Amino acid sequence: MKHGGAKRFLIAFLALTLAAGCQTGKRPPEKLVYPETKTVKVVEDFHGVKVADPYRWLEDLQAPEVRQWIDAQNRLTRSYLDNIPFREKIQKRLEELWNYPRYSVPQKHGNRYFFFKNDGLQNQSVLYMVESLEAEPVVVIDPNKFSPDGTVALRSMGFSRDGRYLAYGLSSSGSDRQEIHIRDIDTGKDFEEVIRWCKFTSIAWKPDNSGFFYNRYPKPGTVPKEDENNYSRVYFHRLGTPQEEDVLIYERPDRKEWGFSPQVTEDGNYLLIYVWH
Repeated sequence: MKHGGAKRFLIAFLALTLAAGCQTGKRPPEKLVYPETKTVKVVEDFHGVKVADPYRWLEDLQAPEVRQWIDAQNRLTRSYLDNIPFREKIQKRLEELWNYPRYSVPQKHGNRYFFFKNDGLQNQSVLYMVESLEAEPVVVIDPNKFSPDGTVALRSMGFSRDGRYLAYGLSSSGSDRQEIHIRDIDTGKDFEEVIRWCKFTSIAWKPDNSGFFYNRYPKPGTVPKEDENNYSRVYFHRLGTPQEEDVLIYERPDRKEWGFSPQVTEDGNYLLIYVWH
């Protein structure tokens, strides 16, 4: 469609939706009164450049005042969205457009193939495995079963080289923070240990399946609160042991803003650590 045709289509669509709104009598509020958002005096010095961060207080999602601010924002948003007159028609049409099976590109680990599939209207795609290209797919993880309200999502994933084990990260309510769980794909069961305080985590298994390298941040309370998202470190976790026994592999306390991502080389002899900030 040429630009002129697209523009005429958009104008026609807006005209139809406005007409639908006039027919129903439902209208969103004409004027939105947003909750007051306070500011704080926080200034960071990045290599001699001072950067103000007046909304730093909103980063603490568990603080009562932040929760109150979020609730007020949600109420305002719903007062608008719930009264859009053509909302149901849009939802029905989107469901029609989205309701078809879709697949991800498969990954091969060992002699196994892994891929995601969404039946159409699932909130999250399901991870499947096949032992061969002709075999029947087997569910490895269904993220839709993590929580009744669908707010727990599958994030980081790290397969062992033979495809026997999967370390996977779960995040709640859209948070960057993750907890790493470890699944034995042959049994479909998770190991008891859970790896906490992870964020933007990479997982690199040793070729012998003894464990994996990963990066995480300090345990809350061990550093000042403003530094809980600093001081990334690389650890080694031995399979079947508690996180407290994980071995510190690399850190740079002189560069607290740096982040690290571990990767094991193809021959299994070296650990590469990528730096980002």
